[in-house]
Amino acid sequence: MDPTFYISAFVTLFVVIDPIGLAPLFVALTQGIDPRARRAIAFRAAAIAIGLLTLFGIFGEQVLGFVGISMPAFRIAGGILLFLTALDMLFERRTKRREDQAHEDRPDPSVFPLATPLIAGPGAMATMILLIGAVGREPVAMVLIHLVMLAVIGVVLLMFLAAGLIERALGRTGINVVTRLLGMLLAALSVQFVLDGLRDFGLAPV
Repeated sequence: MDPTFYISAFVTLFVVIDPIGLAPLFVALTQGIDPRARRAIAFRAAAIAIGLLTLFGIFGEQVLGFVGISMPAFRIAGGILLFLTALDMLFERRTKRREDQAHEDRPDPSVFPLATPLIAGPGAMATMILLIGAVGREPVAMVLIHLVMLAVIGVVLLMFLAAGLIERALGRTGINVVTRLLGMLLAALSVQFVLDGLRDFGLAPV
């Protein structure tokens, strides 16, 4: 597989998970918690998200086959889902929804809402299945995709650990600008997923 594919996979997962947008929400979820406990929450949320995305990467396609859904159909559906996520980012609907989840009164936010649905949400799970489907079941390629996922979660963890500094540096306006730029990129990538699915069906040019 071309190395540029793995760069594209990293960008796709990065945009879907949106570590920059999650950083201020992590601050809101852990407000008033001492630094040691905050770090523990960050590591626990990252570990749970890795476990969930690994499960979907390894077994997601088998689940689709069990219920009779083809990979081209899932690519098209996943592309549509990612496009809707891009629209949410562009028009701030996803930010508002995440903020609503972040302000729920929960003693330990590491599992919910941090690990899921904020990090390993439906979009990230669908993306893992799509990426694994694109490389097939070749072991080395699957390992590389999961290493890409680990790299993205690593960025999320770094953002969580430096969330306070990032929030002060970017400010509300800066975070909104970055989120919109990522939304535009995700929209283009989601259209590519749909085109790939149509091509696999023989409905689009190679």
